[in-house]
Amino acid sequence: MEMDFERCYRAVDSRDQRFDGWFYTGVTSTGIYCRPSCPAITPKRQNVRFFPSAAAAQGAGLRACRRCRPDAAPGSPLWDVRADVVGRAMRLIADGVVDRDGVPGLASRLGYTERHLHRMLSAEMGAGPLALARAQRAQTARILIETTDLAMAEIAFAAGFGSVRQFNDTLREVYASAPSDLRTARGRQQAPAGAGTIALRLAYRPPLHARALLDFLAVRALPGVEAVRDGAYHRGLRLPHGTGQVALTPADGHVAATLRLADLRDLAPAVARCRRLLDLDADPAAIDATLAADPALAPVVAAEPGIRVPRAVDGFEQAVRAIIGQQVSVTSARTTLTRLLSHRVDHEVDPADEDRTPGQPHDQRGELRGFLSAEELLGLPDSGFGMPVGRREALRGLARAVVDGSVDLAAGTDRGEVVRGLLALPGIGPWTANYLAMRAFGDPDVLLSSDLAVRRGAAALGLPDTPPTLDRYAERWRPWRSYATIRLWRAA
Repeated sequence: MEMDFERCYRAVDSRDQRFDGWFYTGVTSTGIYCRPSCPAITPKRQNVRFFPSAAAAQGAGLRACRRCRPDAAPGSPLWDVRADVVGRAMRLIADGVVDRDGVPGLASRLGYTERHLHRMLSAEMGAGPLALARAQRAQTARILIETTDLAMAEIAFAAGFGSVRQFNDTLREVYASAPSDLRTARGRQQAPAGAGTIALRLAYRPPLHARALLDFLAVRALPGVEAVRDGAYHRGLRLPHGTGQVALTPADGHVAATLRLADLRDLAPAVARCRRLLDLDADPAAIDATLAADPALAPVVAAEPGIRVPRAVDGFEQAVRAIIGQQVSVTSARTTLTRLLSHRVDHEVDPADEDRTPGQPHDQRGELRGFLSAEELLGLPDSGFGMPVGRREALRGLARAVVDGSVDLAAGTDRGEVVRGLLALPGIGPWTANYLAMRAFGDPDVLLSSDLAVRRGAAALGLPDTPPTLDRYAERWRPWRSYATIRLWRAA
Protein backbone atom coordinates (compact mmCIF):
# COMPACT_ATOMS: atom_id res chain seq x y z
CA MET A 1 0.00 0.00 0.00
CA GLU A 2 1.10 3.58 -0.53
CA MET A 3 2.51 5.36 2.51
CA ASP A 4 -0.35 7.89 2.55
CA PHE A 5 -0.10 9.60 5.94
CA GLU A 6 -3.83 10.16 6.48
CA ARG A 7 -4.81 6.62 5.54
CA CYS A 8 -2.10 5.12 7.73
CA TYR A 9 -2.90 7.38 10.66
CA ARG A 10 -6.60 6.47 10.50
CA ALA A 11 -5.63 2.78 10.64
CA VAL A 12 -3.48 3.46 13.72
CA ASP A 13 -6.14 5.58 15.41
CA SER A 14 -8.72 2.78 14.95
CA ARG A 15 -6.17 0.06 15.90
CA ASP A 16 -7.15 -1.84 12.76
CA GLN A 17 -5.32 -5.16 12.83
CA ARG A 18 -6.01 -5.72 9.13
CA PHE A 19 -3.10 -3.36 8.43
CA ASP A 20 -0.58 -5.22 10.62
CA GLY A 21 2.39 -6.07 8.42
CA TRP A 22 1.35 -3.64 5.68
CA PHE A 23 3.32 -0.86 7.38
CA TYR A 24 4.92 0.03 10.72
CA THR A 25 4.32 3.08 12.91
CA GLY A 26 7.39 4.90 14.20
CA VAL A 27 6.94 7.16 17.23
CA THR A 28 9.78 9.67 17.38
CA SER A 29 8.94 10.89 20.90
CA THR A 30 9.42 7.42 22.43
CA GLY A 31 11.92 5.95 19.95
CA ILE A 32 9.83 2.84 19.26
CA TYR A 33 7.98 1.36 16.31
CA CYS A 34 4.68 -0.54 16.52
CA ARG A 35 2.04 -2.43 14.62
CA PRO A 36 -0.93 -0.31 13.49
CA SER A 37 -3.09 -2.27 15.97
CA CYS A 38 -0.87 -1.52 19.00
CA PRO A 39 -3.16 -0.99 22.04
CA ALA A 40 -1.07 1.91 23.35
CA ILE A 41 -2.41 5.47 23.28
CA THR A 42 -2.47 6.83 19.74
CA PRO A 43 0.59 9.07 19.30
CA LYS A 44 0.30 12.68 18.19
CA ARG A 45 0.51 13.28 14.47
CA GLN A 46 3.69 15.34 14.72
CA ASN A 47 5.44 12.41 16.44
CA VAL A 48 4.54 9.76 13.86
CA ARG A 49 6.40 8.38 10.86
CA PHE A 50 5.36 5.39 8.77
CA PHE A 51 7.73 2.75 7.41
CA PRO A 52 7.23 0.00 4.81
CA SER A 53 9.26 -2.56 6.77
CA ALA A 54 10.54 -3.30 10.26
CA ALA A 55 14.07 -3.04 8.87
CA ALA A 56 13.39 0.53 7.70
CA ALA A 57 12.13 1.47 11.16
CA GLN A 58 15.21 -0.09 12.76
CA GLY A 59 17.41 1.78 10.30
CA ALA A 60 15.83 5.02 11.53
CA GLY A 61 17.06 4.19 15.03
CA LEU A 62 13.75 2.92 16.48
CA ARG A 63 13.35 -0.18 18.64
CA ALA A 64 10.52 -2.69 18.57
CA CYS A 65 7.57 -2.09 20.90
CA ARG A 66 7.52 -4.60 23.75
CA ARG A 67 3.75 -4.47 23.98
CA CYS A 68 2.57 -5.23 20.43
CA ARG A 69 5.75 -7.00 19.19
CA PRO A 70 5.72 -5.66 15.63
CA ASP A 71 8.49 -8.06 14.62
CA ALA A 72 5.95 -10.91 14.97
CA ALA A 73 3.25 -9.27 12.82
CA PRO A 74 1.90 -11.08 9.75
CA GLY A 75 3.95 -10.52 6.61
CA SER A 76 2.81 -8.08 3.98
CA PRO A 77 0.38 -9.65 1.48
CA LEU A 78 2.31 -7.92 -1.28
CA TRP A 79 5.13 -10.46 -1.25
CA ASP A 80 2.75 -13.31 -2.06
CA VAL A 81 0.79 -11.33 -4.64
CA ARG A 82 3.58 -9.51 -6.43
CA ALA A 83 5.64 -11.39 -8.98
CA ASP A 84 8.20 -8.62 -9.59
CA VAL A 85 11.81 -8.57 -8.44
CA VAL A 86 11.10 -6.96 -5.06
CA GLY A 87 8.37 -9.48 -4.26
CA ARG A 88 10.60 -12.39 -5.26
CA ALA A 89 13.49 -10.95 -3.25
CA MET A 90 11.35 -10.67 -0.12
CA ARG A 91 10.24 -14.30 -0.43
CA LEU A 92 13.83 -15.46 -0.85
CA ILE A 93 15.05 -13.38 2.11
CA ALA A 94 12.29 -14.90 4.26
CA ASP A 95 13.48 -18.33 3.14
CA GLY A 96 16.97 -17.56 4.45
CA VAL A 97 18.84 -17.17 1.16
CA VAL A 98 20.87 -14.18 2.40
CA ASP A 99 21.90 -16.08 5.53
CA ARG A 100 23.02 -19.07 3.45
CA ASP A 101 24.43 -17.47 0.29
CA GLY A 102 24.85 -13.80 1.16
CA VAL A 103 23.66 -10.85 -0.91
CA PRO A 104 25.68 -12.06 -3.93
CA GLY A 105 23.73 -15.34 -3.86
CA LEU A 106 20.40 -13.47 -3.65
CA ALA A 107 21.33 -11.16 -6.52
CA SER A 108 22.45 -14.10 -8.64
CA ARG A 109 19.16 -15.93 -8.04
CA LEU A 110 17.25 -12.86 -9.20
CA GLY A 111 19.52 -12.05 -12.15
CA TYR A 112 20.51 -8.53 -11.02
CA THR A 113 23.67 -6.89 -9.74
CA GLU A 114 23.99 -6.40 -6.00
CA ARG A 115 24.01 -2.64 -6.44
CA HIS A 116 20.81 -2.55 -8.49
CA LEU A 117 19.06 -5.00 -6.14
CA HIS A 118 20.01 -2.82 -3.14
CA ARG A 119 18.65 0.24 -4.96
CA MET A 120 15.30 -1.43 -5.75
CA LEU A 121 14.78 -2.77 -2.22
CA SER A 122 15.81 0.50 -0.59
CA ALA A 123 13.39 2.44 -2.79
CA GLU A 124 10.41 0.24 -1.88
CA MET A 125 11.27 -1.20 1.54
CA GLY A 126 13.39 1.59 3.00
CA ALA A 127 16.19 -0.92 3.61
CA GLY A 128 18.61 -3.03 1.59
CA PRO A 129 18.84 -6.85 1.57
CA LEU A 130 21.35 -7.01 4.42
CA ALA A 131 19.20 -4.85 6.70
CA LEU A 132 16.08 -6.88 5.84
CA ALA A 133 17.91 -10.13 6.60
CA ARG A 134 19.27 -8.63 9.82
CA ALA A 135 15.74 -7.78 10.99
CA GLN A 136 14.73 -11.37 10.35
CA ARG A 137 17.75 -12.69 12.26
CA ALA A 138 16.78 -10.54 15.24
CA GLN A 139 13.28 -12.02 15.27
CA THR A 140 14.64 -15.56 14.91
CA ALA A 141 17.04 -14.95 17.80
CA ARG A 142 14.24 -13.64 20.01
CA ILE A 143 12.14 -16.73 19.31
CA LEU A 144 15.04 -19.02 20.21
CA ILE A 145 15.81 -17.06 23.37
CA GLU A 146 12.22 -17.23 24.56
CA THR A 147 11.39 -20.80 23.53
CA THR A 148 14.61 -22.75 24.15
CA ASP A 149 17.24 -23.13 26.85
CA LEU A 150 20.12 -22.95 24.37
CA ALA A 151 23.25 -21.01 25.26
CA MET A 152 23.37 -17.51 23.77
CA ALA A 153 26.35 -18.37 21.55
CA GLU A 154 24.44 -21.29 20.03
CA ILE A 155 21.44 -19.03 19.42
CA ALA A 156 23.61 -16.39 17.77
CA PHE A 157 24.91 -18.76 15.11
CA ALA A 158 21.61 -20.61 14.71
CA ALA A 159 19.88 -17.29 13.97
CA GLY A 160 22.42 -16.50 11.25
CA PHE A 161 24.67 -13.96 13.00
CA GLY A 162 28.35 -14.01 12.09
CA SER A 163 29.53 -13.44 15.66
CA VAL A 164 28.27 -13.28 19.22
CA ARG A 165 29.20 -9.60 19.36
CA GLN A 166 27.07 -8.86 16.28
CA PHE A 167 24.22 -10.82 17.89
CA ASN A 168 24.46 -8.84 21.16
CA ASP A 169 24.71 -5.47 19.43
CA THR A 170 21.76 -6.16 17.13
CA LEU A 171 19.41 -7.31 19.88
CA ARG A 172 20.30 -4.33 22.06
CA GLU A 173 19.62 -2.03 19.13
CA VAL A 174 16.35 -3.67 18.00
CA TYR A 175 14.83 -4.53 21.38
CA ALA A 176 16.69 -2.14 23.73
CA SER A 177 17.50 -5.19 25.84
CA ALA A 178 20.42 -7.53 26.25
CA PRO A 179 19.73 -11.12 25.13
CA SER A 180 19.88 -12.33 28.74
CA ASP A 181 17.22 -9.77 29.70
CA LEU A 182 14.89 -11.12 27.02
CA ARG A 183 15.26 -14.58 28.51
CA THR A 184 14.65 -13.27 32.03
CA ALA A 185 11.48 -11.57 30.79
CA ARG A 186 10.23 -15.00 29.72
CA GLY A 187 9.69 -15.67 33.39
CA ARG A 188 9.09 -19.18 34.59
CA GLN A 189 7.75 -20.44 31.27
CA GLN A 190 9.42 -23.72 30.42
CA ALA A 191 11.01 -24.31 27.05
CA PRO A 192 9.40 -27.13 25.02
CA ALA A 193 10.70 -30.60 25.76
CA GLY A 194 13.26 -32.10 23.40
CA ALA A 195 16.36 -30.82 21.70
CA GLY A 196 15.58 -28.68 18.69
CA THR A 197 11.90 -28.26 19.67
CA ILE A 198 10.48 -24.76 19.33
CA ALA A 199 6.93 -23.55 20.02
CA LEU A 200 5.75 -20.26 18.56
CA ARG A 201 2.70 -18.42 17.30
CA LEU A 202 2.15 -17.60 13.63
CA ALA A 203 0.04 -14.45 13.31
CA TYR A 204 -2.51 -13.89 10.56
CA ARG A 205 -5.07 -11.33 9.49
CA PRO A 206 -8.56 -12.49 10.45
CA PRO A 207 -10.76 -14.11 9.47
CA LEU A 208 -9.18 -17.51 8.88
CA HIS A 209 -11.40 -20.43 7.83
CA ALA A 210 -9.25 -23.08 9.50
CA ARG A 211 -11.61 -25.98 8.85
CA ALA A 212 -11.46 -25.43 5.08
CA LEU A 213 -7.64 -25.56 5.21
CA LEU A 214 -7.58 -28.72 7.32
CA ASP A 215 -10.26 -30.38 5.19
CA PHE A 216 -8.28 -29.70 2.01
CA LEU A 217 -5.02 -31.00 3.48
CA ALA A 218 -6.61 -34.02 5.16
CA VAL A 219 -8.02 -35.63 2.02
CA ARG A 220 -4.61 -35.26 0.33
CA ALA A 221 -2.45 -36.30 3.31
CA LEU A 222 0.26 -38.84 2.47
CA PRO A 223 1.16 -41.47 5.10
CA GLY A 224 4.67 -40.99 6.42
CA VAL A 225 4.80 -37.37 5.21
CA GLU A 226 1.76 -35.63 6.72
CA ALA A 227 -1.33 -36.22 8.83
CA VAL A 228 -4.33 -34.29 10.12
CA ARG A 229 -5.44 -35.33 13.59
CA ASP A 230 -6.94 -33.68 16.68
CA GLY A 231 -7.48 -30.40 14.87
CA ALA A 232 -3.84 -30.06 13.85
CA TYR A 233 -1.80 -30.57 10.69
CA HIS A 234 1.45 -32.50 11.08
CA ARG A 235 4.10 -32.97 8.44
CA GLY A 236 7.75 -33.71 7.79
CA LEU A 237 9.96 -31.04 6.25
CA ARG A 238 12.97 -31.09 3.97
CA LEU A 239 14.96 -27.94 4.85
CA PRO A 240 18.22 -26.35 3.65
CA HIS A 241 20.36 -27.69 6.51
CA GLY A 242 18.49 -30.86 7.47
CA THR A 243 15.09 -32.27 8.26
CA GLY A 244 12.26 -31.22 10.53
CA GLN A 245 8.72 -31.87 11.66
CA VAL A 246 5.95 -29.40 12.42
CA ALA A 247 2.53 -29.49 14.06
CA LEU A 248 0.25 -26.57 13.10
CA THR A 249 -2.84 -25.98 15.25
CA PRO A 250 -5.19 -23.11 14.30
CA ALA A 251 -6.25 -21.03 17.29
CA ASP A 252 -7.93 -17.70 17.94
CA GLY A 253 -5.81 -15.01 16.34
CA HIS A 254 -2.83 -17.23 15.56
CA VAL A 255 -1.69 -20.68 14.48
CA ALA A 256 0.27 -22.52 17.15
CA ALA A 257 3.37 -24.11 15.60
CA THR A 258 5.55 -26.71 17.28
CA LEU A 259 8.71 -27.31 15.27
CA ARG A 260 11.28 -30.04 15.76
CA LEU A 261 14.42 -29.26 13.76
CA ALA A 262 17.59 -31.23 13.17
CA ASP A 263 19.44 -27.92 12.68
CA LEU A 264 18.22 -24.71 14.31
CA ARG A 265 19.57 -22.64 11.43
CA ASP A 266 16.47 -23.85 9.60
CA LEU A 267 14.04 -22.02 11.89
CA ALA A 268 13.44 -19.01 9.61
CA PRO A 269 13.00 -21.12 6.44
CA ALA A 270 10.68 -23.51 8.30
CA VAL A 271 8.51 -20.66 9.58
CA ALA A 272 8.39 -19.06 6.11
CA ARG A 273 7.29 -22.36 4.54
CA CYS A 274 4.61 -22.98 7.16
CA ARG A 275 3.25 -19.48 6.60
CA ARG A 276 3.16 -20.10 2.86
CA LEU A 277 1.50 -23.48 3.31
CA LEU A 278 -1.44 -22.00 5.22
CA ASP A 279 -1.48 -18.71 3.23
CA LEU A 280 -1.19 -16.77 6.49
CA ASP A 281 -0.01 -13.51 4.92
CA ALA A 282 -3.13 -13.10 2.76
CA ASP A 283 -5.49 -10.14 3.14
CA PRO A 284 -8.89 -11.89 3.47
CA ALA A 285 -10.83 -8.64 3.83
CA ALA A 286 -9.74 -7.41 0.40
CA ILE A 287 -10.20 -10.84 -1.20
CA ASP A 288 -13.65 -11.48 0.23
CA ALA A 289 -14.83 -7.95 -0.61
CA THR A 290 -13.99 -8.46 -4.29
CA LEU A 291 -15.58 -11.90 -4.53
CA ALA A 292 -18.67 -10.92 -2.52
CA ALA A 293 -19.39 -8.18 -5.04
CA ASP A 294 -20.58 -10.98 -7.34
CA PRO A 295 -24.13 -11.94 -6.28
CA ALA A 296 -23.42 -15.58 -7.19
CA LEU A 297 -20.50 -15.79 -4.73
CA ALA A 298 -21.82 -13.45 -2.04
CA PRO A 299 -23.73 -16.17 -0.10
CA VAL A 300 -20.76 -18.57 0.06
CA VAL A 301 -18.38 -15.75 1.04
CA ALA A 302 -20.75 -14.71 3.84
CA ALA A 303 -21.12 -18.32 5.00
CA GLU A 304 -17.37 -19.06 4.96
CA PRO A 305 -15.28 -15.89 5.33
CA GLY A 306 -11.52 -16.12 5.27
CA ILE A 307 -11.02 -18.99 2.82
CA ARG A 308 -7.32 -19.32 1.97
CA VAL A 309 -5.44 -21.05 -0.85
CA PRO A 310 -3.61 -24.07 0.63
CA ARG A 311 -0.07 -23.71 -0.66
CA ALA A 312 3.06 -25.87 -0.52
CA VAL A 313 6.23 -26.22 1.53
CA ASP A 314 8.18 -27.67 -1.39
CA GLY A 315 7.84 -26.82 -5.07
CA PHE A 316 9.12 -30.15 -6.36
CA GLU A 317 6.71 -32.06 -4.14
CA GLN A 318 3.79 -30.01 -5.42
CA ALA A 319 4.89 -30.54 -9.03
CA VAL A 320 4.98 -34.33 -8.55
CA ARG A 321 1.55 -34.25 -6.92
CA ALA A 322 0.18 -32.16 -9.81
CA ILE A 323 1.52 -34.48 -12.53
CA ILE A 324 0.16 -37.57 -10.79
CA GLY A 325 -3.15 -35.79 -10.18
CA GLN A 326 -3.73 -35.00 -13.85
CA GLN A 327 -7.11 -36.33 -15.00
CA VAL A 328 -7.58 -38.58 -11.96
CA SER A 329 -9.50 -38.20 -8.72
CA VAL A 330 -7.91 -36.93 -5.51
CA THR A 331 -8.31 -40.41 -3.99
CA SER A 332 -6.63 -42.11 -6.93
CA ALA A 333 -3.75 -39.62 -6.90
CA ARG A 334 -3.25 -40.14 -3.17
CA THR A 335 -3.13 -43.91 -3.63
CA THR A 336 -0.49 -43.61 -6.36
CA LEU A 337 1.61 -41.19 -4.32
CA THR A 338 1.39 -43.42 -1.26
CA ARG A 339 2.64 -46.38 -3.31
CA LEU A 340 5.52 -44.26 -4.62
CA LEU A 341 6.54 -43.17 -1.12
CA SER A 342 6.18 -46.67 0.30
CA HIS A 343 8.63 -47.87 -2.32
CA ARG A 344 11.07 -45.18 -1.20
CA VAL A 345 10.68 -46.41 2.39
CA ASP A 346 11.21 -50.04 1.36
CA HIS A 347 14.36 -49.26 -0.62
CA GLU A 348 16.01 -46.69 1.63
CA VAL A 349 16.90 -47.08 5.29
CA ASP A 350 17.15 -43.97 7.38
CA PRO A 351 19.74 -44.45 10.16
CA ALA A 352 17.09 -43.45 12.70
CA ASP A 353 14.75 -46.14 11.36
CA GLU A 354 16.90 -49.25 11.60
CA ASP A 355 14.45 -50.79 14.07
CA ARG A 356 11.48 -50.18 11.78
CA THR A 357 9.77 -53.16 10.26
CA PRO A 358 10.24 -53.02 6.44
CA GLY A 359 7.25 -51.43 4.76
CA GLN A 360 5.97 -49.86 7.99
CA PRO A 361 4.92 -46.23 7.36
CA HIS A 362 6.83 -43.70 9.42
CA ASP A 363 3.73 -42.07 10.87
CA GLN A 364 2.86 -45.28 12.73
CA ARG A 365 5.84 -44.46 14.95
CA GLY A 366 5.03 -40.76 15.07
CA GLU A 367 7.89 -39.90 12.69
CA LEU A 368 7.21 -37.93 9.53
CA ARG A 369 9.67 -37.35 6.71
CA GLY A 370 9.88 -34.82 3.96
CA PHE A 371 8.75 -35.73 0.45
CA LEU A 372 11.04 -37.32 -2.14
CA SER A 373 13.79 -35.13 -3.55
CA ALA A 374 14.36 -34.96 -7.30
CA GLU A 375 17.50 -37.09 -6.90
CA GLU A 376 15.61 -39.73 -4.92
CA LEU A 377 12.86 -39.92 -7.52
CA LEU A 378 15.41 -40.45 -10.28
CA GLY A 379 16.87 -43.30 -8.27
CA LEU A 380 13.61 -45.25 -8.15
CA PRO A 381 13.24 -48.27 -10.45
CA ASP A 382 10.38 -48.52 -12.94
CA SER A 383 8.47 -50.82 -10.58
CA GLY A 384 8.32 -48.09 -7.95
CA PHE A 385 6.02 -45.82 -9.95
CA GLY A 386 2.89 -47.91 -10.56
CA MET A 387 1.57 -45.66 -13.32
CA PRO A 388 1.48 -45.42 -17.13
CA VAL A 389 4.84 -45.08 -18.86
CA GLY A 390 4.05 -41.57 -20.12
CA ARG A 391 3.35 -40.25 -16.64
CA ARG A 392 6.39 -41.99 -15.18
CA GLU A 393 8.63 -40.41 -17.81
CA ALA A 394 7.00 -37.02 -17.22
CA LEU A 395 8.02 -37.27 -13.56
CA ARG A 396 11.55 -38.26 -14.50
CA GLY A 397 11.75 -35.44 -17.02
CA LEU A 398 10.70 -32.97 -14.32
CA ALA A 399 13.22 -34.38 -11.84
CA ARG A 400 16.04 -34.16 -14.39
CA ALA A 401 15.11 -30.54 -15.17
CA VAL A 402 15.19 -29.68 -11.44
CA VAL A 403 18.53 -31.43 -10.90
CA ASP A 404 20.23 -29.75 -13.88
CA GLY A 405 18.74 -26.36 -12.95
CA SER A 406 16.73 -25.77 -16.11
CA VAL A 407 13.57 -25.57 -13.96
CA ASP A 408 13.72 -23.78 -10.59
CA LEU A 409 10.82 -24.56 -8.26
CA ALA A 410 11.99 -22.42 -5.31
CA ALA A 411 9.75 -19.83 -3.66
CA GLY A 412 11.36 -16.80 -5.29
CA THR A 413 11.18 -18.09 -8.86
CA ASP A 414 9.70 -15.91 -11.59
CA ARG A 415 6.22 -17.37 -12.06
CA GLY A 416 5.99 -16.70 -15.77
CA GLU A 417 9.42 -18.19 -16.38
CA VAL A 418 8.73 -21.36 -14.44
CA VAL A 419 5.36 -21.88 -16.14
CA ARG A 420 7.05 -21.58 -19.54
CA GLY A 421 9.75 -24.02 -18.44
CA LEU A 422 7.19 -26.54 -17.23
CA LEU A 423 5.13 -26.35 -20.41
CA ALA A 424 8.27 -27.15 -22.41
CA LEU A 425 8.57 -30.52 -20.60
CA PRO A 426 6.80 -33.56 -22.06
CA GLY A 427 3.66 -34.64 -20.21
CA ILE A 428 2.95 -31.26 -18.57
CA GLY A 429 0.04 -29.23 -19.86
CA PRO A 430 -1.63 -25.91 -18.98
CA TRP A 431 -3.72 -27.33 -16.11
CA THR A 432 -0.63 -28.68 -14.33
CA ALA A 433 1.44 -25.53 -14.88
CA ASN A 434 -1.36 -23.24 -13.70
CA TYR A 435 -2.14 -25.44 -10.71
CA LEU A 436 1.51 -25.13 -9.69
CA ALA A 437 1.47 -21.37 -10.23
CA MET A 438 -1.43 -21.18 -7.78
CA ARG A 439 -0.30 -23.63 -5.11
CA ALA A 440 3.49 -23.68 -5.29
CA PHE A 441 4.21 -20.07 -6.30
CA GLY A 442 1.30 -18.20 -4.76
CA ASP A 443 -0.22 -16.67 -7.89
CA PRO A 444 -3.50 -15.23 -6.55
CA ASP A 445 -5.16 -14.92 -9.95
CA VAL A 446 -5.39 -18.43 -11.43
CA LEU A 447 -8.72 -19.87 -12.56
CA LEU A 448 -8.62 -23.58 -13.45
CA SER A 449 -11.65 -23.29 -15.69
CA SER A 450 -11.07 -26.67 -17.38
CA ASP A 451 -10.98 -28.51 -14.03
CA LEU A 452 -13.99 -30.83 -13.67
CA ALA A 453 -14.57 -30.00 -9.99
CA VAL A 454 -14.35 -26.26 -10.72
CA ARG A 455 -16.96 -26.65 -13.46
CA ARG A 456 -19.22 -28.65 -11.14
CA GLY A 457 -18.89 -26.00 -8.46
CA ALA A 458 -19.72 -23.27 -10.97
CA ALA A 459 -22.84 -25.17 -12.06
CA ALA A 460 -23.89 -25.65 -8.42
CA LEU A 461 -23.75 -21.87 -7.93
CA GLY A 462 -25.63 -21.13 -11.15
CA LEU A 463 -22.54 -19.86 -12.98
CA PRO A 464 -21.40 -20.68 -16.53
CA ASP A 465 -19.74 -24.08 -16.48
CA THR A 466 -17.91 -24.33 -19.79
CA PRO A 467 -14.28 -23.14 -19.81
CA PRO A 468 -14.63 -20.25 -22.31
CA THR A 469 -17.77 -18.82 -20.73
CA LEU A 470 -16.45 -19.29 -17.19
CA ASP A 471 -13.20 -17.54 -18.13
CA ARG A 472 -15.11 -14.55 -19.44
CA TYR A 473 -17.42 -14.41 -16.43
CA ALA A 474 -14.49 -14.68 -13.98
CA GLU A 475 -12.87 -11.46 -15.19
CA ARG A 476 -14.89 -9.74 -12.44
CA TRP A 477 -13.02 -11.77 -9.80
CA ARG A 478 -9.58 -10.41 -10.68
CA PRO A 479 -7.05 -10.32 -9.07
CA TRP A 480 -8.31 -13.08 -6.75
CA ARG A 481 -9.37 -15.87 -9.09
CA SER A 482 -7.27 -18.45 -7.21
CA TYR A 483 -9.48 -17.86 -4.17
CA ALA A 484 -12.57 -18.18 -6.34
CA THR A 485 -11.18 -21.52 -7.57
CA ILE A 486 -10.99 -22.82 -4.00
CA ARG A 487 -14.57 -21.69 -3.34
CA LEU A 488 -15.80 -23.41 -6.51
CA TRP A 489 -14.05 -26.61 -5.41
CA ARG A 490 -15.82 -26.41 -2.08
CA ALA A 491 -19.15 -25.74 -3.79
CA ALA A 492 -18.66 -28.93 -5.82
